[in-house]
Amino acid sequence: MDGVSRDLRLMVYSSLFAALIAAGAFISIPVGPIPIVLQNMFVLLAGLFLGWKWGLASVSIYILAGVLGLPVFSSGGAGIGHIMGPTGGYLISYIPAVILVGLISNPSHSEGLKEEKRALLPDLIAMVIGSCMVYCGGVPWLKMVTGMSWNKAVAVGMIPFIIGDIIKIAAAVPIVRTLRPLMIKNS
Repeated sequence: MDGVSRDLRLMVYSSLFAALIAAGAFISIPVGPIPIVLQNMFVLLAGLFLGWKWGLASVSIYILAGVLGLPVFSSGGAGIGHIMGPTGGYLISYIPAVILVGLISNPSHSEGLKEEKRALLPDLIAMVIGSCMVYCGGVPWLKMVTGMSWNKAVAVGMIPFIIGDIIKIAAAVPIVRTLRPLMIKNS
């Protein structure tokens, strides 16, 4: 396949992942100032499937759409005010998270859709580190915006989500194992 067709396919996949991230924000369970959502799973999947460059494009499209007023953030939120609120640090942390996932999962093929069979361990490590990156940006931001103590911010903005993130990572593994070969075959 020539470079133009490949780039066009990756643009389409990137747009698809931006839409999936937005849809994941609507699958929400409110548990305080930070709801449980599926959008972070789609961020991790974007990094695994598309690599860091196109994964970054999909996350950037998603965040830009929300900042420009499209109701794509959790609970249908939108606008720069949502980024400045309690969940803003988590949203902005999707950017370094998707980059890390794309680079760690397969650094020699970080442009996405290059190898059909990859080892499971790099994907798992990438997703765990990507999830940790989201906490590293989200919890301090939550503390700063709300004035919570560190203990309270960790108790409210991280602890309740760890089991859910483990489940999301476990769910992402068969998704990647099933869809990656199909995406590569068709690219």
